[in-house]
Amino acid sequence: MTWLVTGGAGYIGAHVVRALAENGIPPVVIDDMSSGHAAFVPAGVPFVRGSILDFALVEQTLREHAIEGVIHVAGYKYAGVSVRRPLHTYAQNVEGTRIVLEAMAATGVANLVFSSSAAVYGTPDVPLVTEDLPKRPASPYGESKLIGEWLIRDQGVATAESPQPLRHTSLRYFNVVGSGYLDVYDSSPHNLFPLVFEALIEGRTPKIFGDDYDTPDGTNVRDYVHVADIAAAHVAAARLLASGSPIEAAYNLGSQNGLSVRKIMDAMARVTGIDFTPEIAPRRPGDPDRIVATGDLAARDLDWRMRYSVDEMVRTGWEARRNAG
Repeated sequence: MTWLVTGGAGYIGAHVVRALAENGIPPVVIDDMSSGHAAFVPAGVPFVRGSILDFALVEQTLREHAIEGVIHVAGYKYAGVSVRRPLHTYAQNVEGTRIVLEAMAATGVANLVFSSSAAVYGTPDVPLVTEDLPKRPASPYGESKLIGEWLIRDQGVATAESPQPLRHTSLRYFNVVGSGYLDVYDSSPHNLFPLVFEALIEGRTPKIFGDDYDTPDGTNVRDYVHVADIAAAHVAAARLLASGSPIEAAYNLGSQNGLSVRKIMDAMARVTGIDFTPEIAPRRPGDPDRIVATGDLAARDLDWRMRYSVDEMVRTGWEARRNAG
């Protein structure tokens, strides 16, 4: 029951790889190292360095390792930057997904967990985002993830009557934070936690972009979910697919309540022991007041739950970043 993890040397992918191994499911990694770290891949895990845009390489990897299913995490994940680099975003996220699907079809691999994004919803004006909400992505990144879901859906329909119909699910989530291992950390130059960590390490004052939103403390409210919980949900989805049990086409991995940016900043100061008052900067265009998703379906089928408090999210992320030097 070997599973291929695309993007398995990245922050989220590496957590998925380790969660698979810890649950007795042998993982194989393919990663082009555009944002991954070879050190994140555990010793003994087969590691193929290359791009998912290389059909021959993906097909060869699936065949050589007798892959049963794919957890497709690889992708270009920077929503803001995607506005400036739409062609690159579509190449990585749309064409990359198409090639993974084509290689799976060529090798008879029929189980797929797609690491999608809550960015497919855009900026919905509802208290809680549910899976059936209209999809109105607000960036090329969100659009590329939605198109990826469409490709997967259509391949599922096309193979429904074949001997090996594609079984699949897409996991949608917002802000992934924390760490499950001291040697794996979020190195993104765009995510809130690493931005704050780098500011604190360098002696700079972290920024809050806008404090006049229609929320209890005036700052944005978002889903923040621990990366270890995200990884566990991917493993649960893989198990469900492999068992042949019924599965939904998509699941939100949401917190149900969300956290404000100010609460995150308060936790940062409390956990790190570095006393600071965040600098208030102007709002960023397009930032909505609140986006929070429900995780009810995932709780029902994938044992999804929030196992970490905000302080634990900060502590695990901070310890991993400090360990990196």
